[in-house]
Amino acid sequence: MVILGIETSCDECSAAVVKDAREVLSNVIATQIELHKPYQGVVPELASRLHTEWIEQVVDAALKKANVEKEDLDAVAFTNRPGLLGSLLVGVNFAKCFAYTLGIPFIGIDHIRAHLYASQIENPLEYPYLGVLVSGGHTVICRVNSYDSVDVLGTTIDDAIGEAFDKVAKFYDLGYPGGVVIDRMSKTGDANAFAFPGPSMDREKHPYDMSYSGLKTAVINQKDRFLLPGHEDTKENIAASFQRQAVNIIMKMVKKALNDTGLKRVSAGGGVAANSLLRAELKDLEKNGYTVTFPSLKLCTDNGAMVAGLAYNYLKDGKSDDIRVSASARVSAFKKF
Repeated sequence: MVILGIETSCDECSAAVVKDAREVLSNVIATQIELHKPYQGVVPELASRLHTEWIEQVVDAALKKANVEKEDLDAVAFTNRPGLLGSLLVGVNFAKCFAYTLGIPFIGIDHIRAHLYASQIENPLEYPYLGVLVSGGHTVICRVNSYDSVDVLGTTIDDAIGEAFDKVAKFYDLGYPGGVVIDRMSKTGDANAFAFPGPSMDREKHPYDMSYSGLKTAVINQKDRFLLPGHEDTKENIAASFQRQAVNIIMKMVKKALNDTGLKRVSAGGGVAANSLLRAELKDLEKNGYTVTFPSLKLCTDNGAMVAGLAYNYLKDGKSDDIRVSASARVSAFKKF
């Protein structure tokens, strides 16, 4: 089954051709980073406008790179939730029209599930496993029971981890995107220079939930309180200390969830899954007998391959959508979806 996957949930305009869920024939990603860089964040109206201008070219490039004619496609998949509504609608409407004119099935795919599935394309992992989704919009720890069943154990109650990276980077004028810059600067910084605080939460009410708002506030507005004697107040040290605490917050919850659920397999996905420290900390779990997988760096970012890969499973089971399917900015029932 040859599937065209289209991803336009935020600021990446991507199309990919994937055969039988795992053979990635092409994965074209047109990034908007340089155009949003002056604003140090994604401008929703600009993002949707650029998707409108680029999507046809990106799809054509994906088909050409895969050496596939559009008549050879068996189905079209597209992200239709959650994300920036304007951006989603561009992909949804293009994909529906594209598939409809070819007379082939089409299906809307959940962006969160697609990220949780991404590592399965390259490194298949037996279900169930602990899913760790870390991105600019989401921070989720969940039990992934199957491609179509996810039980959320914990999530952020405020900022997502990637959002905190971007806001800290913006405040200190480090560059954009914040996560990439902070990860790079951390390599020459001292992670022990600042003792930034972690969240204080009622663990009976929030056993696996996380919070990044307090850490972000401490780094931006109160950093002098947390500089340890004998250490320098440099941007590199701020970046390294902040990154260390940001990763510590999620790793504590990952370890707790693994211990409580008894799961022995872990898979991470999303843009922040490319963070070198987080990857190292998760990989370190293998010393205690856990199996850990990640997507390759190109599949951590938003991409059409993960959309097409996940869609294969639905289509194989006879599931598809009709012309009435549309976009949704949010997930309605987030604890189980």
